[in-house]
Amino acid sequence: MRLDPIPPKNLSAEQRSLFDRIQAMIEAHLKGFISKRADGALIGPFNAMLHFPQFGTANWDYITALMEHSTLPKPAHEVAILVVGAHYSSRYELYAHEHVAARSGLSAAKIATIVAGERPVDLTPEESIAYDVASKLARGGQLPEATYQAALSAFGEQGTAELVHLIAGYCLTSVILNAYDVSVPGSE
Repeated sequence: MRLDPIPPKNLSAEQRSLFDRIQAMIEAHLKGFISKRADGALIGPFNAMLHFPQFGTANWDYITALMEHSTLPKPAHEVAILVVGAHYSSRYELYAHEHVAARSGLSAAKIATIVAGERPVDLTPEESIAYDVASKLARGGQLPEATYQAALSAFGEQGTAELVHLIAGYCLTSVILNAYDVSVPGSE
């Protein structure tokens, strides 16, 4: 890791405000994976947000909006995140969302296939659309019209916007995690 986690006792006032918001959301919604050290210091993308609160606060606001306004089916939501994490080879993102995806009902086989960078053959129609949209957008370039229309048909305009913003947000998260060489807890 390129940024040492910051113990809560060493946070500035600006960092503490962001820490408290992140901590509350973790406790309410982000369960099943390690997000802090024994001393309370946050790890994963949260640590980078705290180191640079002038950017991290806006990043956290974006993530919070995605969580608070989520309408996508949870399995499709997690498929999109796993596709992005696999594309970027983002170790912590994959670690965290393998746990979240399993809790959302995705089978271990589906999760393993997506993490390996492949498309599972047994995706539901909604999961397939989330996979296709995430796969194309993570690789770059224009989203094909047929893929966009399939997303509109499955999720509506608001759901499609959520999916697109979710993918964009996790591309950002993956880049941050990779830039700061954030590893899986226990493998530092």
